[in-house]
Amino acid sequence: MASIFLDTLQGKPQSRPPVWYMRQAGRVLPSYLKIKEKYTFWQLMKNPELAAEVTLLPVHDLGVDAAILFSDILVIPYALGMGLDFTETGPVFEEPLKHFDHPEKKMHPRPEKLEYIYRVIDQIRKIRPENTPLIGFCGAPLTVISYMLQGLGSRSDFTDAVKWMFSHEDKLPALVDAVTEITLVYIKNQIRHGIDAFQLFETHAGLIPNRMYEKVFLPSVEKIAAAVREEGVPFIFFPKGIGDGLHMITPQHADFISVDWLTPLERARKVLDKAIGLQGNLDPRLLFSDKKTIEKELEKYLVFGREHKNWIFNLGHGFLPGTPFENARFVTDWVKEQKWE
Repeated sequence: MASIFLDTLQGKPQSRPPVWYMRQAGRVLPSYLKIKEKYTFWQLMKNPELAAEVTLLPVHDLGVDAAILFSDILVIPYALGMGLDFTETGPVFEEPLKHFDHPEKKMHPRPEKLEYIYRVIDQIRKIRPENTPLIGFCGAPLTVISYMLQGLGSRSDFTDAVKWMFSHEDKLPALVDAVTEITLVYIKNQIRHGIDAFQLFETHAGLIPNRMYEKVFLPSVEKIAAAVREEGVPFIFFPKGIGDGLHMITPQHADFISVDWLTPLERARKVLDKAIGLQGNLDPRLLFSDKKTIEKELEKYLVFGREHKNWIFNLGHGFLPGTPFENARFVTDWVKEQKWE
């Protein structure tokens, strides 16, 4: 497949950086919001035709260089037997694991509950535009476990989850192992059904001290990275909020690191091994500004992109609800129209 996105991931310099966005399949798209009026989130995810359509909306509407699977990071707890409901205010678990001293005993893996996702991937591959790569993804163990412990999928500072981790640190590895094992099954099946690249979302890397992250969770990231890369699929890791902990990341952990908006790209480039490419890190809140303000900020990226070819343009996190569609389209067009040589 000829793709500026895949070529960049594989270390082949391109005339411009590829561009795609986290949370691009939803929120910002009027076409998605219109579909959402008729279906619940679960219905959209579980229907192969609908999920494939939503996955590809950003390719048609925004002109991005890659599609990312329309799904959710909390499908892993769902496959581990936790009761999960996607409400209007976000995902909620029936029984948060913070109530148990040995939560790994509450895990009842049923990987077959994820079969619907593979049917979605099959459908995307049937209808996607030519040379449009598909990014698969899942949540990293710390992030997934934080939700499982807390019981809420959004609008939480994870106070109870963090308390549990500190008071049960000796019991964390068993929980990490349980989540990692089913994650590996999930990833292998995504790859088997034809994803072209994979991103691991550690959305809450900054919840715990770096020393704890390095000891308890980073080995699982390396294990996941190895499983993806041994299949010949490029691996992107997004450790949001990790800050100075970037120095812990080595080429063993990722082909590319997605950088949040709190860490300047120049800083990340100095800290990380040159063999690791970068992705990011436009502040998604900037898109609420006027186009003149947005363009002024974008011009700073032109300087970075001309010097560093192993870089993918993206946000420092996902689109925020209410982001003006016209501004998202403006940013995409701007990236494509500049002279990056």
